[in-house]
Amino acid sequence: MVVLQMVLLLCAGSSLADDLFSPNVNIIAELEKLKNMEERIQKLEETLTKVLSENEALKTLEKDSQNKMEFFQKENEAKKVAFSAGLLESGTGYTGPINTPKTLVYKKVFSNIGGAYDPNTGVFTAPVKGAYYLRFYGHSHGGTTMAVSLLKNGETQCSLYSWKPTSNGNASNGVVLTLETGDQISTRLWQNTWVYDDPASYTSFGGFLIFPL
Repeated sequence: MVVLQMVLLLCAGSSLADDLFSPNVNIIAELEKLKNMEERIQKLEETLTKVLSENEALKTLEKDSQNKMEFFQKENEAKKVAFSAGLLESGTGYTGPINTPKTLVYKKVFSNIGGAYDPNTGVFTAPVKGAYYLRFYGHSHGGTTMAVSLLKNGETQCSLYSWKPTSNGNASNGVVLTLETGDQISTRLWQNTWVYDDPASYTSFGGFLIFPL
């Protein structure tokens, strides 16, 4: 009996030792699960970072595309340039003569596509670099001299002239000019000369962009 008890005690001690010193299978399995979970979380973080990076790239691309579209729209609008105006907004009458040259201000605006002509100053300002066609007309009555020049940035480009016609005098001129952005075009009445206008707009000024450069 004593021997049997001793054997049982030895077996129990051996089993307890095995439990204490042998790895616990459940703990290892849980640790393995945690390891796998950490790997999955890391992969998710990497995927999320990649998605966020791609999203930022898409936002940048979208912004660039929008900027380009706005640029092309503005450029296309800038290509639409044309104007035409008569000297007097209403009524009839002479302009001149005066002792010094005078910039003619055409008040009766028929069209001003692009808004490059200023009816307050009589000056057309080129919105884009390009080839432009400019034309102007003048009218005078018998016995008066009419002379008008077309100017680019204050420099005469071409002129029209009618010296004391016996009845009515009419003249016109036109030119194709290469203009830089901001170049200014106007017409100037010579000193001691006259121009006449009425609701028929005999004296007028106009032009348009042929093509940009």
